[in-house]
Amino acid sequence: MMLDTALCLERFAWFAGRHADLSVQNVALASDPAYVSVRNRFSETLIESVTCSEDGNFVTSWGYRLGTADDVESAAARLAFLLAALPA
Repeated sequence: MMLDTALCLERFAWFAGRHADLSVQNVALASDPAYVSVRNRFSETLIESVTCSEDGNFVTSWGYRLGTADDVESAAARLAFLLAALPA
């Protein structure tokens, strides 16, 4: 069975949005590759785009693996840490 990467990214955006200091800027599911763009609410420069690979890995635009689709909440928490955000 093929992984629904769009659904994974929607879930990632939801968990990232739960962090008080993070703002989901864009959920581009029709893009190739599909991605979610998230930034620290208090910084114009702390922003990151995240994709989901076909094998279920969430990966930043610079190639850092945040986690897997099996634990989306932890992957979003890792991004929050990288963007210097407070815990959810």
